[in-house]
Amino acid sequence: MKRILITGGLGQVGSYLVDHFHSSAEVTVLDNLSSPTRKDVPDNVTCITDDIRSEVARELVSDTDIVIHTAAQISVARSVEEPVFDADNNVFGTLNLLEAAREADLERFVYFSSAAVYGNPVTLPIDETHPQDPMSPYGASKLSGEKYCMMYNRVYDIPTVSIRPFNIYSPRQDPSNPYSGVISKFMERARAGLSPRIYGDGGQTRDFISVHDIVELVALTINDNRAIGQVLNAGTGKTTTINELAAVILDLHDQQIAIEHNEPLTGDIRHSVADISAARSIGFEPTITLHDGLKEFLD
Repeated sequence: MKRILITGGLGQVGSYLVDHFHSSAEVTVLDNLSSPTRKDVPDNVTCITDDIRSEVARELVSDTDIVIHTAAQISVARSVEEPVFDADNNVFGTLNLLEAAREADLERFVYFSSAAVYGNPVTLPIDETHPQDPMSPYGASKLSGEKYCMMYNRVYDIPTVSIRPFNIYSPRQDPSNPYSGVISKFMERARAGLSPRIYGDGGQTRDFISVHDIVELVALTINDNRAIGQVLNAGTGKTTTINELAAVILDLHDQQIAIEHNEPLTGDIRHSVADISAARSIGFEPTITLHDGLKEFLD
């Protein structure tokens, strides 16, 4: 049975990865409890409360077959306020794990990056060769982690793969968190019978991907050696306007409410959509429609 270490395994993405792998692998979770979306794990999962920058983290890497590294400082706003804190977590935390990987016999090191590495899109759809010009310390730190993964693959032959998710959503998003995505905020307001609050005209487009499709992509990168050394976009390749998103959510809640529009946010990216050709080359195909993915929030 494969041994899998999932950093940030109590977070949104990490917890779904635990759900997916625990029945077929020996799963260990490493989480510092900074942003958990669940408090428990299945009985056959080992949960260690510690930090990715610690010696404990290095020891866990040395005793596993596969590392799925989702743990990170995820607040863009905090990265702007505390860029050194952001880098310490996202850059040096990742480096600590990669250094441990040099002494291990890993089959895969899967690193979770972010579409924030691209900054303001120059061309659409955005493929992996698109200019990387982060607009925040968070984006810069995630890009740095990617570059270290690629370098450790080339220099030390660590079997790394980096995933750049676009707009992930799941019912485990926390609407009370000021950094949650637009979906959880719209959902919370619709449940309360309130109008979705849109900043700008709502014509902005995003590529929303269900966490279940993200999990399937991770499984593919672990099982297909073509993924080694690669950076892969994780999206659907389809655009959804914020107005369309609000309409779907209102329809799911059977609400007939006018959408509330406010002044646009400064620096808000107008359009974003992933080119997922690279992920498709290893067999990835997103299957969860936005309607079905959002319906899961209600179910």
